[in-house]
Amino acid sequence: MAKTLPKTDVVIVGVGWAGGIIASELTKAGLNVVGLERGKERKTEDYFMVHDELRYALRYELMQDLSKETITFRSNEKIRALPMRQYGSFLLGDNLGGSGVHWNGQTYRFLPYDFQIRSKTIERYGKNKIPPEMTIRDWGITYEELEPYFDKFEKMAGISGEENPLGGKRSNPYPTPPMKKSPPMQMFVDAAQKLNLHPYILPSANLSENYTNPDGVARAACQYCGYCERFGCEYGAKADPVVTVIPVANKTGKFQIRTHSNVRRILHKGGKATGVMYIDVTTGEEIIQPADIVVVTSYVFNNVRLLLTSELGAPYDPSTGRGVIGANYAYQVIKGSALGFFEDKQFNTFAGAGALGVSIDDYNGDNFDHSNLNFIHGGVIALTQTGARPIQNNPVPQGTATWGKEFKKQSLHYATRTLSVGVQGSSMAYKHHYIDLDPTYKDAFGDPLMRITFDFEDQDREMAKFLAERCADIMKEMGADNVEYMKELGPYEITMYQSTHNTGGVIMGAEPGTSAVNNYSQMWDAENVFVVGASSFPQNAGYNPTGTVGALAYRAAEGILKYREKGGMLV
Repeated sequence: MAKTLPKTDVVIVGVGWAGGIIASELTKAGLNVVGLERGKERKTEDYFMVHDELRYALRYELMQDLSKETITFRSNEKIRALPMRQYGSFLLGDNLGGSGVHWNGQTYRFLPYDFQIRSKTIERYGKNKIPPEMTIRDWGITYEELEPYFDKFEKMAGISGEENPLGGKRSNPYPTPPMKKSPPMQMFVDAAQKLNLHPYILPSANLSENYTNPDGVARAACQYCGYCERFGCEYGAKADPVVTVIPVANKTGKFQIRTHSNVRRILHKGGKATGVMYIDVTTGEEIIQPADIVVVTSYVFNNVRLLLTSELGAPYDPSTGRGVIGANYAYQVIKGSALGFFEDKQFNTFAGAGALGVSIDDYNGDNFDHSNLNFIHGGVIALTQTGARPIQNNPVPQGTATWGKEFKKQSLHYATRTLSVGVQGSSMAYKHHYIDLDPTYKDAFGDPLMRITFDFEDQDREMAKFLAERCADIMKEMGADNVEYMKELGPYEITMYQSTHNTGGVIMGAEPGTSAVNNYSQMWDAENVFVVGASSFPQNAGYNPTGTVGALAYRAAEGILKYREKGGMLV
């Protein structure tokens, strides 16, 4: 029999960026909050002197153990899904802080177009521009409405940057100046300007200078060591939940974190949640935590899975298009980079930071005319200098032998003579792209694994080819002697790393028939349940999702406080 604990005001499922922000805001307002984290405790000291590429980047020290829990994948409904047993396309974070610990720190704001994509696309190009199977949605909130929450997240995290000339209007400048501009970044800027494009230093959660945020959290500036992605930051210079919002919540004395607590069900009755049931994985004991409000802030797949196993919300049925939980899964098109080989120039690309780089948005969103193109949206193009760590970076020109004397010679020659201009493309939602419970594979507790059904579409292939050509144009203008770039996008490969930008499944919208949550992240089907994260995205934009997730979390925290005071559905 499960043990029942005393009721709390709020229980949070998953303590990463979204959970940490909401815990900080609610405890500052006086609420008692319990945070359930299925992983272990983390602190900055865990990363002292651990620049170990093999341990962290290749053996995935900070990631979920796929032998214990994973997802299954299939490219279409005609084939059987199989479990992902080794990391490839994306990396699932584990322990306190979640993916917010091992991210790079690139902190863009989505464009105004992104939040009203369906209506804006029809307004400019007509309904026929959207293929019948594409299920893109407006978010039920505009950029202008979300802008104050972007501002709040950036001030908390100390984002370093300069204004995007093609982005939405800002109420304030970034709280810290942009990162340093390296020689390759300057080459990109010069080339982009010659092509009449609009470069800007990308917004970075790697601090450009020492900073104290509005909560009084002081952090040191980035050291440009190049160990950000897949690593925790030993300096605390990279904003993550463990060094920003979680300490603020802890300081109130009203936040209790329970690690090793795997939530299996949201308990509900009469259209409202009563709490959650979780397993203490150290003892195997079932525990019920009653709460007035349940906030689900784990990763995309876990958010969807918990709602489906709890039978909360209508499951999506791709054959009819009805239901909402699991609908509109989207990813990202990280294909099309241009690799430039230089004979007479050398670069120190081993130094860097996760969010050191320069971007253009001339081919992102609807910043360019799509009238004669067979796709909508686009993506951000950037030269980033994230740190060319020695094991994973060994570029040689196409046609080079893959071993032996020639390979060694070319590897040594081009180790410091190679640059890359890359693209981060959007991903549109389709009727047949979704997440559901796998009918065959289960976890250690007997619950079904999440199943992904997804592949690249003609939209993605056309967009990727177009953006790859634009990357090549810039690289050629930068003076590369040899430029290689993608000519054709093949099928989606879950075995090859692309990004950890999975989105959708509990999407946001203006009405319950086509969305799972309102623009405060409040569930239409259970007014005291809030589901926060990239699972809210009706489709994915041409950017990293974290800045938008942070903004949504601050808005959700505001909504929870309003609900606590007045009850009912928020408007």
